[in-house]
Amino acid sequence: MLDWLLRLDLKLFFRINNQWANSWFDAVLPWVREPYLWAPLYLFLALFAVINYKWRGFFWIVFFIVSFGIADQASSFLKDAVGRIRPCRDPLLSQFVRVLVTYCPMSGSFTSSHAANHFALGTFCFITLKPAFQRFVWLFFVWAIAIGYAQVYVGVHYPLDIAGGALLGILIGLLSGGFFQRRIRLEAATTT
Repeated sequence: MLDWLLRLDLKLFFRINNQWANSWFDAVLPWVREPYLWAPLYLFLALFAVINYKWRGFFWIVFFIVSFGIADQASSFLKDAVGRIRPCRDPLLSQFVRVLVTYCPMSGSFTSSHAANHFALGTFCFITLKPAFQRFVWLFFVWAIAIGYAQVYVGVHYPLDIAGGALLGILIGLLSGGFFQRRIRLEAATTT
């Protein structure tokens, strides 16, 4: 069963990294995975929380950062424990991998920290900001999926790394978002 899953993972990796490639994705997806690209979104969310929810917004920012930190540390622990080699570092595969970034990390491949971090943040935002963003709240998952897909497309992760990171991130986001909703909850500040 594990061999079948790993073969399927490799096949899907080469579909995404080689066969489904195009010049537009080649130009855009390396940027999609860059944290600095998303700094305006993080700033917007922080300002949105503080302006609309006052002191509760500050707690929201703390939980947002803690969710990120826990996901990042948990993913790093799993990378060390599993020790899977990244496709861009695998001596048997690297000559067939299109690497679209200037740096292939030395860390392990499973789980993807990008996926864990962004699915944790996406899930946390989905749970806590659903009343404010209503039907658009699903865009947080589209954002996380795009970043995960980009990691495979540029050649630094396998699809299973993204799936593992996504599951880890969703679990952390559910825990942090659920705790936040039970203890603090965002409610619009009332003016007196």
